[in-house]
Amino acid sequence: MKKDDRSAFRVTFLNPPYIKKFSRPQRSPAVTKSGTLYYPMWLAYAAGVSENAGFSIDLIDAPAADLDVSAVTQRIRDFGPSLVVVDTSTPSIYNDAAVCDALKFALPASFIVLVGTHVSALPEPSLKLTTAIDAVAVGEYDYTIAELAGALYNKTPLAAVAGLCFKDGTNSGARPPIENLDELPFVSRVYKRFLNMENYFNPNALFPMVTITTSRGCPHECTFCVYPQTLMGHKLRQRSVENCLEEIEYIVSAFDGVKAVFFEDDTFTANRKRCVELSEGIIKRKIRISWTANARATLDFETMKVMRRAGCRSLCVGFESGSQEMLDNIKKRTVVQNMGKFMEDARKAGILVHGCFMVGLPGETNKTMEMTLALAKRLNPDTVQFYPMMIYPGTEAYDWYSEMGLLTTKDFSKWLTPAGLHNTVIKTQALSAEALVRFCDNARREFYLRPAYLLYKLRQVIIHPEELERTVKSARTFVKYLLRGSDYRRETHD
Repeated sequence: MKKDDRSAFRVTFLNPPYIKKFSRPQRSPAVTKSGTLYYPMWLAYAAGVSENAGFSIDLIDAPAADLDVSAVTQRIRDFGPSLVVVDTSTPSIYNDAAVCDALKFALPASFIVLVGTHVSALPEPSLKLTTAIDAVAVGEYDYTIAELAGALYNKTPLAAVAGLCFKDGTNSGARPPIENLDELPFVSRVYKRFLNMENYFNPNALFPMVTITTSRGCPHECTFCVYPQTLMGHKLRQRSVENCLEEIEYIVSAFDGVKAVFFEDDTFTANRKRCVELSEGIIKRKIRISWTANARATLDFETMKVMRRAGCRSLCVGFESGSQEMLDNIKKRTVVQNMGKFMEDARKAGILVHGCFMVGLPGETNKTMEMTLALAKRLNPDTVQFYPMMIYPGTEAYDWYSEMGLLTTKDFSKWLTPAGLHNTVIKTQALSAEALVRFCDNARREFYLRPAYLLYKLRQVIIHPEELERTVKSARTFVKYLLRGSDYRRETHD
């Protein structure tokens, strides 16, 4: 696409208003007990691609900036876009459609397109939610949006833009995944222009932090994981080490006061050789920044040792269950027996671990849940989360629970409690939704309220004062849930 005078064509990228601090971009969207709020990373990437194509852009993250529909509508009206790109999620989809109604009323000539995991899984039903929606972009949408803007600008057929579904029931065919990720702009440059770093928080990283990704796609096939099954696919595509290092250097120089980078790759450590190369590049360039990444409980000590020297402070790891049968049922392809060795290696390397544990898996019983709690205590990560499995359209897990009659509702608004927290919408053959929630409440208390754990956290903030801010920020909201348990009969835990 030629850039010519396209700057007159304006595109707004909107993370639409909903509940304050609703973290729509995360894998399980909700208002979180820990205060976590994700950057609108995929939306920002697409905004950067459209700007590189010559279009004028605006990026609005309404939940982070606490903007209501009126404020958002006014800002969009003032900007005057011809194309509005609206991010969506399963629990907020009805709200997101209502926001589109308000936008179409304010700017009737604007073309409105929905993006995200939910509409990628259910494009036709999403288009039927309101006549205000003109199209849905399915899957990885960076270039879909840029080409759509080009077609609207040039008044050429929209059916030639791959990756779109239209409200007349037609579609333009699937878009292949982006092979050369280095051609994408640095998402952090888009953040810098439009977002406030202080609004975003992840308790697994020092605060404030910036979130980026060094790859797309995940080679693993966990049945519940939504990104690989709806947006990015299972083919692992990676940015070059050089490209990643340049963005990390940019973040350190451009974001005043930044303390950490969060690598939001599905599995940052999927390619250990590249992981080592990237870590060695950070060391060689003397880039001094703490960082956190997602990993599997299969990572070896030698790789962790290099990562730690490069500034890796912590890893987010999905242990999921203490029952090998449960792990096999969700195609996790990890071995319970090896998890202790992984934790020993992480401690030896000096890397903290946030452990994720799930219940309500296919075949789950009281016995297997107790095995999971016992594993969590035995592994004893720095922090943990216990939650009933969250499932979303487009995933193998969603189809299985639906077919087995174990999905308690198909009203997507019920994926959240009235307060916006995660809501449990599944049960198992042996356990009710309430039983799953009750177990998570008890497991969380049993883990965090152990005297040995409380002493450990006290020592941690004394020895490492840099941990204090993120610990206090997370605990400020989390402690009330820890002490009182669920305030809604099916509330889950994040």
